[in-house]
Amino acid sequence: MGGLEYGLEPEIVDRIAAEVRDVADMGVEICLVIGGGNIFRGVSGAARGMDRASADYMGMLATVINALAMQNALERAGVDTRVLSAIPMQTVCEPYIRRRAVRHMEKNRVVIFAAGTGNPFFTTDTAAALRASEMNCDLLLKATKVDGVYSADPVENKDAERYDSLSYHDVLARDLKVMDASAISLARENSIPIVVFSIYDRGAFAGVIKGEGRRTIIDHGG
Repeated sequence: MGGLEYGLEPEIVDRIAAEVRDVADMGVEICLVIGGGNIFRGVSGAARGMDRASADYMGMLATVINALAMQNALERAGVDTRVLSAIPMQTVCEPYIRRRAVRHMEKNRVVIFAAGTGNPFFTTDTAAALRASEMNCDLLLKATKVDGVYSADPVENKDAERYDSLSYHDVLARDLKVMDASAISLARENSIPIVVFSIYDRGAFAGVIKGEGRRTIIDHGG
């Protein structure tokens, strides 16, 4: 959203695309899962009286809009990109087929997974952990508003403690709100480390890949 109240700010989309391009240029295979909260949040819709399943489907469609915007920005930056949607809509993007996604990545294309898992009651966090597991990813990165995991919201609580590393068990036991419990559990089952970093810090994505910068690592060790 950038500075907007909702929707897409082109400058922010282009900057994130440039960061993805820089990492792709390092020879790293990348697949992305993008949320849709800047357009519509299913949980918020349900809280206002909408049927939860219908609200979640609307949220999934919002992620397709974001995915297409990111594809456009990446291709303008010279990065070959494909969007695969868990909800089939062949007119605008490809349906999600695991082997097709793997093949795209083998051809050094950035793959964007849209429409979450394709099912209501699951967030894009869970979708990210699911796709990371299916693609045999070495790392699951959560790009967020803060530079790691905190004991509480650092915007609301200035005394919140920041963690450099945590175990999956720590996150679940302390009920830290970094990702959904189902996403953390899925990453733990498949031994995929999670790295949380700030998307607002320029160059942070490439820095994390190099093992640099401020971030929190979540794995078996803690």
